[in-house]
Amino acid sequence: MSKIVELYGLSTEAEADWPAVIATQYCPFLRRKCLKNRKSAPEITIGSCSVEAGKQRAPVMICPFRLLERNQIFMDCIHLLTLHEPGNELHLVAQLGVPGGSIDYCLVSAKNGNPVDFVGIELQTLDTTGTVWPERQRFAHRHGVSVKRADRTSPKPFGLNWKMTAKTILVQLHHKIQTFEHVGKHLVLVDQDYLTAYMKKEFTFDYLHAARLGDPMHFHSYSLEKSNEGNPRLQLAERLSTDGEGIAKCLGLQGEANVELEDILRQLEAKISAQTLMSVEQPPPSVSKINEATEKENKPAR
Repeated sequence: MSKIVELYGLSTEAEADWPAVIATQYCPFLRRKCLKNRKSAPEITIGSCSVEAGKQRAPVMICPFRLLERNQIFMDCIHLLTLHEPGNELHLVAQLGVPGGSIDYCLVSAKNGNPVDFVGIELQTLDTTGTVWPERQRFAHRHGVSVKRADRTSPKPFGLNWKMTAKTILVQLHHKIQTFEHVGKHLVLVDQDYLTAYMKKEFTFDYLHAARLGDPMHFHSYSLEKSNEGNPRLQLAERLSTDGEGIAKCLGLQGEANVELEDILRQLEAKISAQTLMSVEQPPPSVSKINEATEKENKPAR
C-alpha cells in the first residue's frame, strides 16, 4: 500500500487511468494544473495531497490546496460576517497585507462595490521533512508510468514536521490577530484536526474554548472522511475560538500590530471585482504563499 493517500485529488486506492492522471497533472481543488512544483524540475508537479506517515494511519493533508474542496471552508465562515445582509455580494480576495505578513484569503461582503464586512482566513496543512518524491514515483511505476529507476529506488524517507508547522502558524497568528482584534473583525485558521490535536497537546490551549461569535480568533478544524464516491471528503470536525491574549498565552509572547480599519477597507475595495465573486463553481484565487508549496527536497527527515 502506498504512503501517498491522495494524488491529484484522487484516492490512490481508486480505480483510475493513473498514467493519464499523472500526465495531466490536474488539481480538482484548483480546477487547473497542480501548483506544487518540484524545485529541480519546475515543469513537473508532485500532486501529493495527503499522505500516511508516523502514527497517523489516516490521511494527513500536506497541501493547503486540499482544503479548498467545494469551497466549503469559505461557506463555513459566512456567519462571521456579522454585517452581511441579503443582497450583498460575496467576494474572495487573496493576499491582504497586514502587519506581520499577509492573510491568505479574505471573505468579503460588499454592497455596490464597497466592502461592508470581511473575515480573514489562513490555511495551514502539515509541512514535510525529507522528500515525498520517491514514494510518489514508486506508486506511479506500479501503475504503468515510466519513471527513473533512481527515483523509485531512492531510500530517502519523508516525515511530517509537526513541531515547526504548529509553532510557525501560532507565531504568525499572534502577530495578525492583534490587527483583526483592533479593527473588530474575525480571523480564522483553517487546518486539519490532527494538527489542532497536536497544538492542544504541545501548547497551552486552556484559553481556547467552543467557538463564540464574539471572539476575534477562530480555529476551524477539518477531517478527511470516507465517502461513497471513494475519495476522502472534507468535513468540519471542530470549531474553537479565543482572543489575542489567548494566542499570546499559548506562546508566552507579547506584541502589538495595529492598523486602521480604513486602510484594510481601501485594500479590499481595490481588489474586489467580477473575478473575485464567490460561487461554488468559481475556484478561489491563487495565494503566493501556497504557490510556494514546493517539495523541500534537500531538507533532512527528523
